[in-house]
Amino acid sequence: MANDEVLNRAAEVNEQFRPIELTSETVTRPAGAHTATVHSFLRHLRAKGLDCVPEPVSLDGETETLRFIEGESGGDGWKHQHDEQGLRSAARLLRRIHDASADWVPPGDAVFAAPAVQGGDVFVNADPGPWNFVWRDGEAVALIDWDFLHRAPRLSDVAYALQWFAPMRDDQAALEWHHFPEVPDRRARIEAFLDAYGMPADFDVADAVVQRIRYTSEHVRFLAAQGQEPQKTWVAEHRVEKEELADISWIEENGMLFCR
Repeated sequence: MANDEVLNRAAEVNEQFRPIELTSETVTRPAGAHTATVHSFLRHLRAKGLDCVPEPVSLDGETETLRFIEGESGGDGWKHQHDEQGLRSAARLLRRIHDASADWVPPGDAVFAAPAVQGGDVFVNADPGPWNFVWRDGEAVALIDWDFLHRAPRLSDVAYALQWFAPMRDDQAALEWHHFPEVPDRRARIEAFLDAYGMPADFDVADAVVQRIRYTSEHVRFLAAQGQEPQKTWVAEHRVEKEELADISWIEENGMLFCR
């Protein structure tokens, strides 16, 4: 999709999930029907010694409070994954979280804001782009924003991450939106991410990312059907189909950039 469309969409998502209060110790955000389930999951991880996810503090009606994790994230996080050190640190962190998530048993009244994926062996963040990692000294130290938690195969999160970390997007987006100083070697970055995660590169990366993009579109429709905004507007304006087609077409036309 065009660069300005990407920026507009990102701004709409940030507006929807923006913190309503941020202090040096806590983050207070709007809560939903899924938030109690997310807090149960985060407590499970932290009980296993993972301090790389937010610590739930309280859930009061439509407001949740989490312990603030010091570091850079959001737009400030992009620069930290330009080099291989940052890239590999994010992959290792994602693997650590996936491994620890596998034995979590959701509460009986669990509610998820994303549909489960068949064959899921772990619980995924569903939005592990550079903006949702917290960075310190060029290393990924935490993964935040677990609103879209759901069960899925590991590859679901890995493929999503590859789309944004490689990035599997056109040169203009890599330079202007991802802020790379020069067009990156996408193939080398994909290999480095998979190596650091510990996932054999024995699958069709382009196809995996395409399938993940299709799931993203399904998820948007899932939220739109529940009346969620801005997803309801995106569906009504047919933006979902247009963006999916543009993203997938570029990947399919540039497969030589992603594999040997």
